[in-house]
Parts: sequence; C-alpha cells; structure tokens
Amino acid sequence: MASEPQPTTSTRIVRRAGRNAARELSVDICVVGAGIAGTAAALQAARLGRRVAIVDGLPALGGQAVNSIISTFCGLFSNGTHGYQFTYGIADEILGDLEKQDKALYYRNGPTTTVVYYDEIALGRWVERAIEKAGVVPLVGAVLRDVSVEGRRISKLHFATRYGDVNIKATGFIDATGDAALAWNAGLPCREPSDAKVYGTQMVVLEGIDEVHAPQKPEISARMKEKAGEYGLRRREGLGFIIPGRGVAAMNMTHVETPLDPLEASLKALEGKDQADRAVGFLRAEFPKCFGNAKIRSYGFPGIRQTRWIKGVHQLTADEVRAGTRFDDAVGRTAWPIELHDHAQGHHWHTFGEDHVHYIPLRSLVCPDADNLVAAGRCMDGDAAALSSVRVMGPCMAMGMAAAHALDLAGSGSVHQIDPGALKGRVNDNVEAKVYRWGPQ
Repeated sequence: MASEPQPTTSTRIVRRAGRNAARELSVDICVVGAGIAGTAAALQAARLGRRVAIVDGLPALGGQAVNSIISTFCGLFSNGTHGYQFTYGIADEILGDLEKQDKALYYRNGPTTTVVYYDEIALGRWVERAIEKAGVVPLVGAVLRDVSVEGRRISKLHFATRYGDVNIKATGFIDATGDAALAWNAGLPCREPSDAKVYGTQMVVLEGIDEVHAPQKPEISARMKEKAGEYGLRRREGLGFIIPGRGVAAMNMTHVETPLDPLEASLKALEGKDQADRAVGFLRAEFPKCFGNAKIRSYGFPGIRQTRWIKGVHQLTADEVRAGTRFDDAVGRTAWPIELHDHAQGHHWHTFGEDHVHYIPLRSLVCPDADNLVAAGRCMDGDAAALSSVRVMGPCMAMGMAAAHALDLAGSGSVHQIDPGALKGRVNDNVEAKVYRWGPQ
C-alpha cells in the first residue's frame, strides 16, 4: 500500500537589513484615485495606447462608487422623466455590461430626472476586470508620501504600502483622489471650505426588507424631521435606494463630518457607523412593515462629498451653473441640482428645468502652475455650490475621460497649450450628443 505523500514545505529566517529599496515603475500616465473618475481616466488613457498605472489608498479598486456604496449613478441623464444621456464612452460600457446581469441595474425615471441604481458588487467586479483587460497597472493600499516636482512638471510620485515603498515616474498625472491629495502634496494651491462644513455620509446596505411596504422618500424625510431627535440622529431627512426584486436597500440617512486631519477623520468614521446604527433603529421602529426584519449586510467606507480641491485656471461658479454657461473648452455636462450638504440637519437642493444643462470647462481641471497635471472628479475647481452640482458620477466619468485626452494630446508638453479643436473633437459626444435610451421624447 502506497504511503501518503509527506508535506515538504519549509521556512527560513529573514531579517530586514537596512532600508528596503523602493520598487520603481515608469509609465506614460499615472492616475491617483481609483473611483469612477479615476477608473474612466485610466481606461481611456489605456485605449489611447498609453501605458497607465492607477493607484488608490484603499486595498481595492472602485473608490467611493464601490467601497462607500453610493449605489446610484446621478447626473448621467438630462432632466425630465425620460431625458437624454449626457456622458458616453466608459459610461456606455458600464451600463451595457451591468444591464446584462440579473438585477444589477435599475433605472428610476422621474419625476424630475433619471437616476440609475446599481449593485455595488457587480460594479466593483466590472472595474477590476476592465482595468485588468486594459493592461492598466494597479497599485492598491498605497499612500502618497511625497511628490517630486521639477519646475512646472511633476516628475515622480512616492508611495508607501505595507509591502514596501513604490515610486512611479510618468509623463502626465491625473489627480482623481477626491481631496486633491496629489496637487496638495505637490505644493500647488488648493481650496477648502472656509465658512461652513460640508458633510459626508455613512451608507449601509440592508437586507431582508419587504419591498411591497417600502415607504417613499417624502415619508422617510417627514418622519425623520419629526422624530430624529428621539433616536439621536444628526440628519433630519434621508432616503433609500432599492433595486426591485433584490430585497436589499442602500440607505443614505446620515450626516458625518469628514475632516482632513488623520486622527479626527478616524474618530468621525466611528461616529458615522454609530449614526448609521441609529438610523437603522429608526427605520425598524418607524416603518416595521418594510424594515422590521432588516439586517445590516455591509457598511460602506465613509462617503465624502467635498473636502479640498484644486485652484484651477478657472473656478466654476454657482452663477455659471444656474445660467448654463457654455464654455469653449467644455469637456462634460450635467443638469444635476445644486446639492450642498453644508448643515448637519439637511441640505440645500436647487433643481433646474427640463431644458437646463450646465457645463464643465477644462480650465477648471488644470492648475495654473503645473503643465502635466489634470484633476478629475470632485477635486476640480468650483465654488462650493457649483462643485456640489458636478461632483456626481455622470460628469465625473466625463472629466476622467477628458483628463486622459488632455494628457495624451499634451504628450511631453503642456496641458495649457494643447490644440483646443483636437480636444473638442475627442470629447464632443460628452458635450453635444443626445441619445435617448427610451426613444426621443
């Protein structure tokens, strides 16, 4: 009778001898931040034939879109119950692929605009597969330690990971960090709210809900306004996103401070979960038919709306948003409301008519003192109110793709000197096209 094979594994003793050498990587374009803006930027740059790296401080790709469980694509369609699509390219691919998966996507049309609910797990896997297929080099769990700057150009980024340091050299860089971490560490001027806080949120996914008895948003908000104090809730209005047939809901019920100080941020993250627990207790008690048997399936990472952003060549203003100012260097558009969460109890919500469109200029994505840096997503330049209307995922994808195009056109030159006609031709769909997914209205 043959004897069973014996284990042959062995170990060795190792000891660190001095400082480990950093891993070195050289690419054409380095994207910092792997949320929806950074993902769109990296994929677009790769499809332009550039060698690309994408870096994120979380140990996974997807940024807030996946890991904070935002659960909705907002600002992707014009106003009205069946508006036309604003952003194409990468957005088309995401919508097309998730539509093929069972209950991974749901369009809620109206009454004022279309939002798209999505399964965060399905989106997360889409991002990971797309990055891998495109040949983009991923680096996750990496904290930006330092930035090397030579004159008006960023030359190299220095990251720390639990496995050792990594240095990335590139011709062009995209700051899609959400809080302008790249621009800030490069010593470039940035903006922060000066007279009021902008609150984030702690999202949770609830399972075991009864969809048949799901309350409408106005019902939840009215009850919160009346009884939030009894439950120790800071926010006085909230809502949930339910993809029909899944028996789960992503709940947006909290307001959480999102400071940039590392110790304060850690503390506020714990407070956010406490607020979320209180919100779930409120839902179970006040709406027992829907939420009485609900359990928290997952907590998202703290959801951040606005903390710090670049000082660009042009600051988009609320007046320009309200007027729908059309810029010669427009790279994206939306009609999302001014949605400014600047007080703990609620938020400002200023909607626009069905024909309204407001635009994002390239000038708000580039820093006056840097030739090879483009911002994308919520760290573009705008006043607080204007920024609140363009930091949602539809226009963020447009900004990411535009950032890739701008750096591709600039090459080893300056993003301030690219051919405006060439850029306009590349981003034309995201500024001009009007495709109705439900037929012309």
